[in-house]
Amino acid sequence: MGSTLSEPVTTKDTACVRNSSFRVGSSCMQGWRINMEDSHTHILSLPDDPGTAFFGVYDGHGGAKIAEYAGKHLHKYIINREEYRGNNVSAAMREAFLELDQAMIDEDSLKSEESGSTAVTIIIKGDQLYCANLGDSRAIASVNGKLEILSKDHKPNNMEEYNRIVAAGGWVDCNRVNGNLALSRALGDYIFKQNSSKGPEEQIVTALPEVIEKTITADWDFLVLACDGIWDVMSSWEVIKFVIENIANGSEPEEICENIMMRCLAPDSQMAGLGCDNMTVVIVALLHGGTYEQLQERCKGYLEEL
Repeated sequence: MGSTLSEPVTTKDTACVRNSSFRVGSSCMQGWRINMEDSHTHILSLPDDPGTAFFGVYDGHGGAKIAEYAGKHLHKYIINREEYRGNNVSAAMREAFLELDQAMIDEDSLKSEESGSTAVTIIIKGDQLYCANLGDSRAIASVNGKLEILSKDHKPNNMEEYNRIVAAGGWVDCNRVNGNLALSRALGDYIFKQNSSKGPEEQIVTALPEVIEKTITADWDFLVLACDGIWDVMSSWEVIKFVIENIANGSEPEEICENIMMRCLAPDSQMAGLGCDNMTVVIVALLHGGTYEQLQERCKGYLEEL
């Protein structure tokens, strides 16, 4: 789980951005870890594709450099792809992840970097949502007050992941890749990407994301993207319920992000690592041209069914 401090760092980096379509809150906290290795991105209107939004959470391990670089550049790689210009957003996301991963090897500041990072990213283009994920960060949504899954965790003991790892010459021990890495897809982690007879999507650890497409309708309430520091402590449904209750009680998205992190923070560093990780949360309230107050009223109605 990594080394821990004698006391947690609970200072939070919190932000809020909004327009007529979204009200977005984000927050991250170092917690018990010695260093902060997460990164995140929220862009309400992409520079080269106005009106299209991009959100991402990157959970670094072994260092922060890969997560930081991906947070600054991944969205640029996506929208510059030929597939994106051809309106094949899912293909653009898959290819851009692989392209970025290769580009980082050639980057002077990263070529000897041993760290890696998860990436869970969402593009909203019109009424279409595309979620590309690799690793064990996660994205979920509330639709009419119910849980909607937007990503799948990539763990070494999943059969598909296990088979790829073994076929590439790796092994799984104690649910870890080569007894070391607790996730099976990531940016970086180049020590696990050295089988010259395999393509990038077939390596022990691959940077190829899975992409889930959804159509956003008027009954979509909000999205939550977060690193595994949250999901190790709370289930997806518990997070949805928590956010609904907080919205109904008048909290803003950025306040709710902070509340979730404090809810997950361990009281000490002895709980097998649970609640001791870096934490990052992004909440995207979907306004559908209305107001946040209207979403609050909807969430009050959901409380009667919880």
